Amino acid sequence: MAPRKGMANFLSTDIYALTDEEHSLGRNNVEVAELLIAGGIKVIQYREKYKKAGKMYDECLKIRELTKKAGVTFVINDHIDLALMIGADGVHVGQEDLPPVKVRELIGNDMILGLSTHSPEQARAAVEIGCIDYIGVGPIFPTTTKKDVCQAVGFEYLEYVAKNHDVPFVAIGGIKEHNAREVKQHGAKMVAIVTDIVGAVDIPAKINTIRKALNP
Repeated sequence: MAPRKGMANFLSTDIYALTDEEHSLGRNNVEVAELLIAGGIKVIQYREKYKKAGKMYDECLKIRELTKKAGVTFVINDHIDLALMIGADGVHVGQEDLPPVKVRELIGNDMILGLSTHSPEQARAAVEIGCIDYIGVGPIFPTTTKKDVCQAVGFEYLEYVAKNHDVPFVAIGGIKEHNAREVKQHGAKMVAIVTDIVGAVDIPAKINTIRKALNP
């Protein structure tokens, strides 16, 4: 089967950026998305836990327009209905969300489906399911951007996935400029970064410095 639309960016880039309005220095998610795109980000995940559905819909419509024009892959966290309504490239779910097989039935075969994993058992299960396009691996370090996050898994799990599975993956959790290179050295080809980017005064400049840290 041919790769799903939007996966080319995922497989060829180094930074997976997530929105987090709480840490964005007063900027809204649309403004942040514009700056992420200006900084050369090719994969953006919209992650909002507490906004009203109508507000999220309005924001995602605008971000979808921006990402489509720029050729950026746009993934929505959790909200399958929202991803379908605005024509996102993909959806990302967690271990306690709807079953991935059922999510795939809802979104069809064109959209990317990502799944968070925190252990070798969960990685193996994700691969065996057969409908997952990529997995999240982490949290590598302790993180405060999610209120219900599990304990940090460190590098052991990251190394396990890199050595034992061919499924595309993104390392996530507490990754910042100062430790991103170390994460890459332990097997990650792509890292997810939240606050270190969206909380920067100059987002494009911060992306540039992180890329230099990843590729010295």
